[in-house]
Amino acid sequence: MSVRGHILFLIGLLALAACSDRGDSIRPRQTPITESVYASLTIQPDSLYRAFTVVSGIVERNRVEEGDRVEVGDPLVVIKNEDAELNLGNARLAYEQAREDLKGEHHALIDLENQIETAELQLRDDSINYFRQKNLWDQEIGTRVEFEKKKLAYELTSNRLGKLEAEYRRRKRELEVRYQQAANDYRLAKLKRSDFTVRSKIRGKVYALEKEPGEKVTIQEPVAAVGSAGHFVIEMRIDERDIARIRTGQPVFLTLEAYGDQVFRAEVTKIFPQKNERNQTFRVEAEFTEPFPGQLYAGLSGEANIRIAQKPSALTIPAAYLAESSRVRTDTGLVKVRTGLRSLERVEILAGIDSSTTLYLPE
Repeated sequence: MSVRGHILFLIGLLALAACSDRGDSIRPRQTPITESVYASLTIQPDSLYRAFTVVSGIVERNRVEEGDRVEVGDPLVVIKNEDAELNLGNARLAYEQAREDLKGEHHALIDLENQIETAELQLRDDSINYFRQKNLWDQEIGTRVEFEKKKLAYELTSNRLGKLEAEYRRRKRELEVRYQQAANDYRLAKLKRSDFTVRSKIRGKVYALEKEPGEKVTIQEPVAAVGSAGHFVIEMRIDERDIARIRTGQPVFLTLEAYGDQVFRAEVTKIFPQKNERNQTFRVEAEFTEPFPGQLYAGLSGEANIRIAQKPSALTIPAAYLAESSRVRTDTGLVKVRTGLRSLERVEILAGIDSSTTLYLPE
């Protein structure tokens, strides 16, 4: 081979090596693109809450079982406390005694009532005798001693009746106050006793019972979990880098471990503004639209993609061809581009290159 031939051969090898260094080449093309935010999810009953007792004690019995339907006010768990039982018994006895003293057949005012009745009868007789003797004395009939005697008897009886009536009013007031206090104490003891029965705050289903009969429970420990029987919500955890792009009403596409690859649709309904400092995420809720899963259980897990935006046609490139700082590798070197929507596979290009630009994988 001549010298000229060797030179041309070497140039060809260099050109081939240069092309191989650039790697696979592609060109931007028009494709549909959808941008989504990924989230892990958990299915929970709507209005799910953990029921706590306001008193400490021993679980006497569970009035329901897991899976039972309950109405508002239905008893869930009964807590036993002997002090409360004794207080209630003493309060009831005091109330019954106070009621008997005030309103019973042999109430405490009977003696005073009898004395007042006797005094009223005596006053009537003394009054008749006094005024009869006074009329006679006004006509200068009879003696002054007789008149003064009848007058004194009338005044003494009148004073005695007044004192008895005052004593009756005072004593009755005392009994009424004691009766009211005993009634209040009894009512309070019953209310405190009712605190030992934990009741449902909603109409729904019992999802968990945390304590068995005989176990000790405190006010810091839940005794049951109750939630909606048929209405479930989707709880999602969104990274704080994505939360600013989430809006209520955005569509959600999700899969559940229990249903394999089947895809369900939902819609964002609520965004909680407080960040969870432990995992640096925000809580977002969504509700199913359709298709709706045939059967749901509390705690089902899965994955979701919240659709942020989409375009039926956009100039896009594979995400692997976009280098850091939004640059792409072309025949003329690294070129800065302006990007738009991003999916897991592709990136929208708004400016910097066009469909005729050849791109290479970044080094």
